[in-house]
Amino acid sequence: MAYTTIDDPSAHFQTVLYTGNASDGHAITFDGNSDLQPDWVWIKPRSFAGWHVSTDTSRGLTKNVYPNDTYQEETNTTRIQSMNSDGFTINNDADTINKSSQTIVAWAWKANGGTRTTNTESGDNPAGGYQANTTAGFSIVDWTGTGGAGGLMAHGLGAVPHTIITKTRSHANSWAVYHHRNTAAPETDYLKLDSTAATLDNVNRWNDTVPTSTNLVFGDVGGVNGNDQTQIAYVFTEKQGYSKFGSYTGNGNADGPFIYLGFKPAWAVFKNTTSGHSWRILDNRRNTHNSNNTDLRPDVPDAESSSSDMDFLSNGIKMRDTDGDLNEDGSNHVYMAFAEHPFVSSKGIPTTAR
Repeated sequence: MAYTTIDDPSAHFQTVLYTGNASDGHAITFDGNSDLQPDWVWIKPRSFAGWHVSTDTSRGLTKNVYPNDTYQEETNTTRIQSMNSDGFTINNDADTINKSSQTIVAWAWKANGGTRTTNTESGDNPAGGYQANTTAGFSIVDWTGTGGAGGLMAHGLGAVPHTIITKTRSHANSWAVYHHRNTAAPETDYLKLDSTAATLDNVNRWNDTVPTSTNLVFGDVGGVNGNDQTQIAYVFTEKQGYSKFGSYTGNGNADGPFIYLGFKPAWAVFKNTTSGHSWRILDNRRNTHNSNNTDLRPDVPDAESSSSDMDFLSNGIKMRDTDGDLNEDGSNHVYMAFAEHPFVSSKGIPTTAR
């Protein structure tokens, strides 16, 4: 079997940097090897403190939720105007994603062009839909909660999800994150994307049940399945040479752990699950050379800072930071990572380091 089925990760995920101009019709074009029409775009101001903004083609481009806050979904016509064949166009949101002369980053994933497979409510199983990119192991799932324990919602991936990031749209609830390496029994625990909190023990979030290759499984609580509450989730399963959702134990040393990914990373997010620390996002566009030390934090609206320290390598990540967010001695740290290039292509060609 080939080492990877995705020789060009830019066909499924890209990072783009741009400068705001406070004008309608500001076209943002990706510069990866492949064209990418995105379905989920996560935007964050870099040079000033501004909220993270999440938009996707399942909910519609005027619908925004905010990773750093519990705030419910907001309708805003001044932000994303369109998803394009190789990028997206924004409007005159002069305060956040298009502030004049300010630097901004966007991370974008491809699902299924906004085309959803839908289902109706049946007992405790909610009504909703999904759009899935099975090649890249990513789907966007939406549903209306039933308040019933054990509700099932199809995700369309055809494989067991490793990470689920979900947000209540209709109410001000925290983001709930399932990660398969969070604890020894991840189905009983969850993380909050909008918080520095360590992992939280709650069997009701995922109904004490690991997701299956077909369905997400929900408990009877608000935040994932409150009765008549609308929800959105971004769901991932690992693809060799393209994505990895794992964990490591920190050693508190500048000669930190090496995290084998099987690819040269383009983007990674980290969270200390043992104690209360911020999430950290790093990518290969804001730092083009090692060390990679320019991060953003999903749990706060702060501007970009240079406080982390790690190397992006041809086959993984080397931690070079003693900070508790990334390398606390003895603590469990989880991560999500996506590739710039597989370590070895399907034709057996290895990639080089930075």
